[in-house]
Amino acid sequence: MASSSSSSNATERRGIPGAQFVEDVQTYLTQLGLDVNSALAFLQERLQQYKVVEMKLLAQQRELQAKIPDIEKCLDVVATLQAKKGTGEELIADFEVSEGIYSRASIEETDSVCLWLGANVMLEYSLEEATALLQKNLDNARASLEVLVADLLFLRDQTTITQVTIARVYNWDVHQRRTQQVAATAIAQE
Repeated sequence: MASSSSSSNATERRGIPGAQFVEDVQTYLTQLGLDVNSALAFLQERLQQYKVVEMKLLAQQRELQAKIPDIEKCLDVVATLQAKKGTGEELIADFEVSEGIYSRASIEETDSVCLWLGANVMLEYSLEEATALLQKNLDNARASLEVLVADLLFLRDQTTITQVTIARVYNWDVHQRRTQQVAATAIAQE
């Protein structure tokens, strides 16, 4: 009558296996063909896997959260250069040479900028191309961050379901042992 899973289907999201909510522990153990200790070991291992994935996703989230403001700053600088274009004004800017070391520069009217792409690669782009590239990178970073947040929420749900399942299996086992102990005591007293 009772099923081993409820409204939470054991689905997968981007390689993260879904957890199965267990309503009836006996049916769950029978379906998997496991004893209590094996089921608890399996669930604990799955919980540890979830923790490892969570750490990786949180690291990616931190990287993206640091990357987005940098891209926005670059977009602002390119927009400022475009705004100054054709006015004949010089742009005075302070830029970071090294950590904590800044230098002042006078930027004359320009039609291009150099963007650091990473891996020791820097390319020169027109202001319009730079704006388009930076905006595309910003949109991609924001979209990736949204996906990561959704993955983290899914992962936290799976972690909670697994923790609840571990508690249910453990409590069921304690209840079964007490029942057996009471029955054995009753037989011994007869």
